[in-house]
Amino acid sequence: MNWKSRKAILCGFILTGCIVCQFGFGLEEDYYDIGGLNRTVTTGSDEAQAWFNRGLAMCYGFNHEEAVRCFEKAIQADPRMVMGYWGMAYALGPNINYVDVPAHQITEGALCLKLAELHGKNATQLERDLVKALSLRHAVPLPEDRHPLNVAYSEAMRKIYNEHQDDPLVAALFAESLMNLRPWKHWSPEGEPAPETPEILSVIEKAREKHPGYPALCHLYIHATEASPNPGRALPAANALRFAMPGSGHLLHMPSHIDVLVGDYKEVIESNQRGIAADNEFLKREGPGNFYSLYRIHNYHFLVYGAMFDGQSDLAMEAARAIPNQVPEGMIKDLVDFLDAFMPTHLHVMVRFGQWEEILMEPAPKDYLPMSQSIWHYARGLAHAALGHVNEAEVEYAAFVSARAKVPESSVLFNNTCADILGVAERMLAGEIAYRKGEHDVAYGILREAVKRDDALNYDEPWGWMQPARHALGALLLEQGHAADAESVYVADLKRHPNNVWALHGLAEALALQGKSLEAEAARKQFSRAVVRADVKVDRSCYCRLDVSD
Repeated sequence: MNWKSRKAILCGFILTGCIVCQFGFGLEEDYYDIGGLNRTVTTGSDEAQAWFNRGLAMCYGFNHEEAVRCFEKAIQADPRMVMGYWGMAYALGPNINYVDVPAHQITEGALCLKLAELHGKNATQLERDLVKALSLRHAVPLPEDRHPLNVAYSEAMRKIYNEHQDDPLVAALFAESLMNLRPWKHWSPEGEPAPETPEILSVIEKAREKHPGYPALCHLYIHATEASPNPGRALPAANALRFAMPGSGHLLHMPSHIDVLVGDYKEVIESNQRGIAADNEFLKREGPGNFYSLYRIHNYHFLVYGAMFDGQSDLAMEAARAIPNQVPEGMIKDLVDFLDAFMPTHLHVMVRFGQWEEILMEPAPKDYLPMSQSIWHYARGLAHAALGHVNEAEVEYAAFVSARAKVPESSVLFNNTCADILGVAERMLAGEIAYRKGEHDVAYGILREAVKRDDALNYDEPWGWMQPARHALGALLLEQGHAADAESVYVADLKRHPNNVWALHGLAEALALQGKSLEAEAARKQFSRAVVRADVKVDRSCYCRLDVSD
């Protein structure tokens, strides 16, 4: 339902107070499984209560469009249901992944909240307080700087939380309001917490003592801790969430944000496969032309990432090839700044697994995809370099530079600009070309700069650069016998990407070359356990290394 038609219905509620009889939505017993989530609110309608629960569940799973539809149905079942209007406004408002929602959504949310106030006598004091607090961030007209609105809402939620600290919904709303003040920046690259972070953690941890499996608390805790020096502390929350809401693809996927950081790639893969299966059910009902398609793509992207670290080439390629098929071409064109970077994921897979000849057979991306074209030239340059075609590699480097210049500043991959991501690619390609020209020391210097750029990307999962730059640097150091330098490279990589097969193999080899027999044997045992699911021979950390003796 679009904005104009929804606005007409809301106006109808104002004029008649009972337009529900014109609609026959029903309860839809075969609705997505929300795992028994129930938040009792003031209503005399079982149908309205059920749709409210579903809307809240969809909010918890970041499927806000579907949440709006659920709250609409709740209101249509009970037009005087205050929390139905609150829920609709909440779903239309900002969240950590979409702070600057369109102004018309804020306006629509403000109208919902006015209707909630109109029916306030039918609500509890807590429900009225939630409406009043949310009204603070739904200002009309919307100011250019929205931050003060978010601060005002957060302060209002703090007051409510102080009176209702045992309420899991209130705790989740307050924690989320704090997270919205600095989304995805809860920790510095050095591991220092942002000003709001200690309070966020305290609120969620206290609430989880009494409500350990509450989905919103688990979801938010994962996001609040994943960039911290100790993301493993969120494993209990991840495990509680893993099967809690079978009909929410995003929540099924969420544990993988922690799994990948503790090196459990089997769970990364399985969590995202479950998420994809659940999202396919949503796709059947609603089609691909919606904002949630970005979350569906995220599952495939994350699956690729986990499979690459696990050495599973077929699975990684299957998921990567599926990504462009998740959204219509028209949507890609409309949202090119947000979707372009996903389209060449298969090229990252081909580079990871050294499919050099195959890369050169890949067709060029469409003209309206400058990020994809840049990655295409990057991959072709690496392929030519690995195949010994240095002149051709330099031609591709020049083409890469030209394509990169056409990528707009507004083009992003989640938390990073495509410009910053391509900065890593440029140093990777330049370094490998220099190496193939025999300029080894120059090449190592360039590749170390690629590592610095890789590390300097904003925190994200999957990481903005799909194959760690250290894997190429370590491999080429080993090719020239620089075992001690390679060891330090792999140790650093395993701190960032624990238990990945590529760095474990490189570390074992580097230690053995230095005569560190006991340490080498320990690394080989760890590698042997990690590589059991690989479908390729992992005998180097990067297939850019050509000289490998078994």
